[in-house]
Order: sequence, then C-alpha cells, then structure tokens
Amino acid sequence: MSSLDPVAVFRTEAAECLEAIEAGLLDLTHKLDDKDVVDAVFRGLHTLKGSGSMFGFDALAAFTHHCETAFDRVRKGEVPATAELVAAVLAAQDHMRALVDRPDADHGDTGQQLLAQLQAAVGGTSAGQDTASALAPVATAAPVAAKTTTWRIRFSLPSNSMANGTNPLGLLDELRDLGECSVKADRSAIPSLEDIVPRDLYVTWEVILTSTQDRSAIDDVFIFVMDDMELEVQEIEGAAASEPVAAAPVAVAVVSAPAAALPAAAAPSVAPLFKPVEAVPAKRDVTAQAEQRQAKAAENVRVPAERLDELMDRVGELVIAQSRLSQLASASADIALRSVSEEIERLSGELRDTMMVLRMVPVATLFSRFRRLVHDLARETGKVIELVTEGESTEVDKTVIERLADPLVHLVRNSIDHGLETPEERLAAGKSEAGTVTLSARQAGGEVIISIKDDGRGINRDRVRAKAESSGLIAPGQSLSDSELLQLIFAPGFSTAAAITNLSGRGVGMDVVKKTVEALRGAIDITSQNGEGSEVSLRIPLTLAIIDGLLVRVGTGSYVIPLSAVEECLELSLEEDLRSRGRSFISLRDSLVPFLRLRDLFRTGTKPDVHQKVVVISTGTERVGLVVDQIIGDHQTVIKSMSKLHNDVATFSGATILGDGSVALILDVGHLVAAGQQQEAQMRVAG
Repeated sequence: MSSLDPVAVFRTEAAECLEAIEAGLLDLTHKLDDKDVVDAVFRGLHTLKGSGSMFGFDALAAFTHHCETAFDRVRKGEVPATAELVAAVLAAQDHMRALVDRPDADHGDTGQQLLAQLQAAVGGTSAGQDTASALAPVATAAPVAAKTTTWRIRFSLPSNSMANGTNPLGLLDELRDLGECSVKADRSAIPSLEDIVPRDLYVTWEVILTSTQDRSAIDDVFIFVMDDMELEVQEIEGAAASEPVAAAPVAVAVVSAPAAALPAAAAPSVAPLFKPVEAVPAKRDVTAQAEQRQAKAAENVRVPAERLDELMDRVGELVIAQSRLSQLASASADIALRSVSEEIERLSGELRDTMMVLRMVPVATLFSRFRRLVHDLARETGKVIELVTEGESTEVDKTVIERLADPLVHLVRNSIDHGLETPEERLAAGKSEAGTVTLSARQAGGEVIISIKDDGRGINRDRVRAKAESSGLIAPGQSLSDSELLQLIFAPGFSTAAAITNLSGRGVGMDVVKKTVEALRGAIDITSQNGEGSEVSLRIPLTLAIIDGLLVRVGTGSYVIPLSAVEECLELSLEEDLRSRGRSFISLRDSLVPFLRLRDLFRTGTKPDVHQKVVVISTGTERVGLVVDQIIGDHQTVIKSMSKLHNDVATFSGATILGDGSVALILDVGHLVAAGQQQEAQMRVAG
C-alpha cells in the first residue's frame, strides 16, 4: 500500500486551516471586540506559519508571519481590531492560498502590496520604515528596564509526535531564543530495549528559563501543539532560580487548553517558592484526558475522494450482479439458490445504503463559502447585506456539492446585483437598510431543494418581456404564463442590466446555471413579487450514482424513469388512445395533463399494446404523462454516463445494465416535461 504524500496532506490541512481563519475573520466583522475570535484567528495563523515552515513552504511562513504579528498586537491590546484590518487579512488569505497551491510560481509584488495594506490597517508608520518594522510591537515613549523572570517549564508530547512531524528539539531551540536556558531530560519513562517503538517519544523535558519575555512568549512556542501536549509553566521567585530544581517542592499546574486564554492567578500575600500560573480548582485526570483525545482522533479517518469513487463503482457493479443473480434465482426451482440470492440481495442493499451515506456531506460545507463572497460584494457595491443560512445539516452527495458551487455563486451574485436595492432605495421604500439573502436547503423525498431568496425589488416582468422580444426569444405580444416568462432569464445571453459591471451585464451565467442543474437531472423553479423579492429553487437528486427507478417497456426496448419524479400511473386503453389523438391530453382530477407517446417519440415502429399505461411525472409544478406499453416495476438503477457521441441526445440522461445483461436508457425527466409543456403551448395556439 502506497503511503500518503506528506506535502499533499499538508495542503489538505492548510486548506482546512485557511477556512477556519476565514470563518473567524468573518465572525469578527460582526463583533470586532470579541477576544476569543481574535485569539482563534491568531492561533490559526500561527499554526499555518509553523506547519508551512515545517514542510518547506518558506514563502508562506514568511508572509503569514506578518499577519500573525498584526493579530498578536490586536490580542495584546496594542492596536484595535478594525474592519480595515479584517479586510486586509482576508485579502492576504487569498495570497496564502496561492502560496500553498503554487509555492514556486512568480506571484509578482502581490505580497508587498498586501503587506502595505496590512501596515495601513494596523496604523502605519513613517514612509522610511519597512513593513516588517511597522508591524512590530510599538515601543513605549519612555524606555523602561525590562523585568527579568525565571520560569520552570515541564512538557511532554504525545508518543506519536515525531511520526507526525513535530520535533521537540525545535521547541527547545525556540525556548533558548527567549533567554538563558538550561534543559534536563527526564528519561524515566523509556521502556526496555525490546519494548521500544523506534518512532515513539518517551522523554519529558524540564527547562529553567531566565528571560525578559512574559508568559505569552512561552505559550507561543507551544501554541502549535498545545491541544495535544501536557505543559506546566511556573514562575520561580527571585533567589530560588539558582537552587537545584530537584531540591524544591513542585506545585503542578497542568494546562490542556491554550494558556493564553487562561487567567493568571493573583499573587498571594506570602509568595511560595513556586507560583502556579493557573489555580487549578480540582485535580485533573491527565491519563483520562489523553485517552479521550486519542479516542476522538480515532473517530475520523481521512480518505481520498478518489477511493470513495472507486468503491462506489464496485458497489454499483455488485448491485448489477445481484440483479442478475435474482433474475436467475427467480427462474429456478432450487430453494437453496433462492435463499442465497435473497441473502445477497439484503447484504448488497445494506452495503449500497452505507456507501451512499459515506458519500453524503452536509450542505454547510457549500453554504460556508458564501460568507466571504457576500462580505466582498457588500464592500464592492456599497450595499448592506445580511446572509442567512437555513438547513445546513441537510446532506447531499459530494459530487452534487462540487458541481453546485459555481451555479450558486452566479445566483447569489445575481440576487445582490439585480435584486437588492441600495440602502437609500430601501429606506425610501420603507424597508430596513440591510438587505437579506437567504440560502436554505431541505430534503423532499429523493430530492434536495436549495433556495436562494432575497427581499429586494423583485423581477421587473416588463423589462424581461421587452428584452426577450428584442432578442427574438419570443414573438411580440406572445402569450406566456408567469412561470414561462420568468424562466426566460435563463436563456443564453439574456440580461436586463443597463450597463456591464464586474458583477453582471454580459448575459453569461444564468444559462450556465440552468445547464449545470439539468446535467444533474435537476430543475429550477423561480418566483418573484414586485417590491418583496425573488426566490430561485434548485431541485436536485440526492445522489448521482444509484437511484430508485421505474422500469418500463416501450415497444421492444426497456427504459428507466427516476422514481422521485413519478407521481402516479394510469391505464390508457387503445380506444382512449385513438380518441385522444390530435389533442394528447388526459383529464386528471379536473385538470388537463399533456402526455407524450414514447412509442412515437422513439420511433419504435411497433403497434401499441392493448392496455397501455400513462406514467405521470413532474418537475416542480409542471406535469406531463408518458405513454408506455408496460410497467415492469421498481429497479435499483446504477447510472452509467453516456458517451461523448451522445451528448446531444437530450431525451436520455444516462444508461444502466439490467439483470439479463441488456441495456436500459434512463429518461431525462426535465427534458420530457419541457417537451410536454411545449406541446401543450402549441396545441393552445393552434386551438
């Protein structure tokens, strides 16, 4: 088995670290005086700098150091946290991503420009000073002799630290940089030679440090590994510094969380020889805490997405083989064969369901990306925008999440540019100054509905119609339903923007949204109220790998209709079929539903069965019936992509292999419903 590339692992963890930093920065925009968030961002920057240096990303470490220094000054109260500082570090974060992805590329003077913005954000100095010096802590007006303090430090790292890339000698070197230092290694925990694991760490270190630095400087040395280690830091009173450590009584203060967030204990009236930094209210079970951390780490395993895709392919092949076995068993009189077939069917079904759960990820991973987008667009447009997310725990197939990212970016940008008014316009209309964009997700049967809603001005239908007529999309005065009129905004090249801007106006984007959603076998619904806002809903299948389908026969061919789109099945006799020719409508509970004869659409050249069936399918509010010769039944459908030669065949979205080895095509529900509605419109015009 090949081992993971350490650099690839670093890039993955760096991406997660950058996401956490970005989330902290965006939280800070709403509450600039939140010290906990400031500390969290600082720790994230420190972690990124340390791990980048460890893996040879020196440019990343050097650049991140300046951002870390800026936040260090904020957390020490030397400069305030401001919106300009948050914006500068957010911009710097994009450069950090580039340094992670392309460390050897020429990034020009981007870094220097960003550092200049950072310098200005923390209160820039004279032009003669460089950026690094400007970001350094500000000296006091009157020089004061630095206080020298002696610290006793005892620390131990997890046994697997060196295997994970943490070198304790590097930590000791950082402590030596703080001042005069003596180090003693405690080797009492080293086992006998035959029990030693070469990669494990057994040594605990005791350090006596005399330095002008305060406690926070010591914490900064260990901040990269603080969560997993055991650390004791105690201040030694004046004369005791020269006494042997072994002769002194030890008061132990175990710190398992970042010490920067812990309050210092007040000095007692009679100072003891060793003064604990933290007053511990109760004895802590260090062993139990270590075991809990190890158990928590074992709960999650990082697996490359490609391996999940490969496993999904194997499960799909298993489902096909199981279907074939079931067909053979049903035709056999062998009871034992049927029993084995049923057991394999049960096991493969459970394996399939487990595999589907493994591929599911919460929509929160998608929604979290838009906090930064909305923040940047608010600064760019001058609008006050609040982003609200709902249903983040709704889970969708990871492939769906990946392919929905770009369409949602287009829709959010469109809502902000076209939908939301400026603060002045909103106040004049009697609305609050801040506009709201709501991203929501919910599951409905075998679909997930993701909605983008705004409380803006709504869609101007007169402008949409005028633009559509001038572009030749519809004939002048053509009768359209409200839904059909609103769907015109997804036509290629369509835009109602008065001018081309960085956000919109070129007519590119909304048609891409529709194509992407349809490629996912989904559909788009849109509603709008003048002066109240608009809502775009994407109806997306839960998964793109294995679906429940309705297997039908048309002529001599077999076809699969996604079961999530099926509403009901009706019988259509030969007499009713002949009587309905020329109008192709069926009456369904006081409403007329258009239907398509698949036998004619596919040109089978066969005669219809005596008792045909109508399968009523829907996408959103639109319905259409499909006339088939026979309904065979439910079928676990493993979706296989069509070849590039069939890209222009819009009627089918894929294919599957049946139990007997034959191929069945999967019908594209969205295309068929659109065809049925078009047929209905033509019939109305002709009538």
